[in-house]
Amino acid sequence: MKDERTRRQFIRDVSLLSSSAVLGTSMPWLKAMAGETQVGSAASDRVRLGFVGVGDRGRALLLNCQQLKNVEVAAVCDNYEPHYQRAIELTQGKAKAFYDYRKMLDEVDNLDAVVIATPLHEHAYITVDFLNSGIHVFCEKSMARTLGDSKAMTLTANRTGKILQIGHQRMFNPAYLKAYERAASGEIGQITQIRAYWHRNNDWRRPVPDGHPELERKINWRMYDEYSAGLMTELASHQIQVANWFLGEIPTRVMGSGSICFWKDGREVYDNVACVYDYPKGVKVIYDSVISNRKYGLEEQIMGHLGTIEPEVRKIYSENPPPSPGFLQLINNLEKDVFETIPIGGASWVPETAVQYNGEYLVEDYQYDDTLLEMEGFVLAVRNGRPYPGLLREGYNATVAVLLGLQAMQENRIIEWPEEYAWKKNTELV
Repeated sequence: MKDERTRRQFIRDVSLLSSSAVLGTSMPWLKAMAGETQVGSAASDRVRLGFVGVGDRGRALLLNCQQLKNVEVAAVCDNYEPHYQRAIELTQGKAKAFYDYRKMLDEVDNLDAVVIATPLHEHAYITVDFLNSGIHVFCEKSMARTLGDSKAMTLTANRTGKILQIGHQRMFNPAYLKAYERAASGEIGQITQIRAYWHRNNDWRRPVPDGHPELERKINWRMYDEYSAGLMTELASHQIQVANWFLGEIPTRVMGSGSICFWKDGREVYDNVACVYDYPKGVKVIYDSVISNRKYGLEEQIMGHLGTIEPEVRKIYSENPPPSPGFLQLINNLEKDVFETIPIGGASWVPETAVQYNGEYLVEDYQYDDTLLEMEGFVLAVRNGRPYPGLLREGYNATVAVLLGLQAMQENRIIEWPEEYAWKKNTELV
């Protein structure tokens, strides 16, 4: 069991944030979570979960759910033997284990919800089957491999009234919530551009057991176009969701370029991507991702005419920072004189390098992780039997956006957002 103090700290932070007029109305899930101070131990409060897919991400989700009060992991499923055995071990054999999710559906009674963390191309049909059986679903991001599958999942959830929550945990992260509040209050002014990037330096491969080359595509499904959209669905999905959320809009069109630039090992998905998304009123979101250099890591730089927010490092920067006090101001003035002096016969301009200003923190440091908070929110929604308004739209629009980005790269042309896949605020997806 994780330190209960961290959970109480989160509930306290959420309570404060949900009292904000901006967040209270735009993120109703915050108020619901803030009101959940005690979970009863009665059987009627217990939430019975199934897990389909217990690879790395599924394992992490399962471990998080085991931290939650009055949650029973009743069933696990994975068709890869090592993961199947691992699921049994993680649940001490108490959960009923399956190789096929359809048997779980047939044989496990009173399942409240299922957590799906399979390869991307399997999300849609598994989700639809569970929703149609009256079972709530948490599905890892991205939603699906195709636009049609993403829409089918969404329409099924809306028709059945069951919860379908997509794994975008930043909407439960106190730093992002605080960042959203300060941006929405106008503190950074008019947002005209968001730059986002996610850089790693590894081949993204997982080892295939010796003597079993037939398992390559099953284990390394992220490498193959049939199963995955690579960096776009695995990484960009998180950050484009943040962009849509902060801008309150979906892109109108996207252009991009992708390549297999460094890891020439038979993979089909790009290892180097760059996209520009156009939003209404001329706003741009510029996205890039590589897996051959990790110096700059990941960040979203949300830029307005009065300031910038970098939520990953929990910081906000004013365009007009306060003057340094006393001695520090003197040093700054001296440095300014030195570096901005134009020597006779020398360069006639001063390089406009980045502003050297450390900004201020949005929230204090915290120990709890946003995946745990996200799963706590999902379990609460299941316990109450009601989806959170607006949450599914965020997951859906993020998935459509990254799939359109990939299409722009693969077809080397500008892709307009198709009207039949647009789900805007206060509208229904039809």
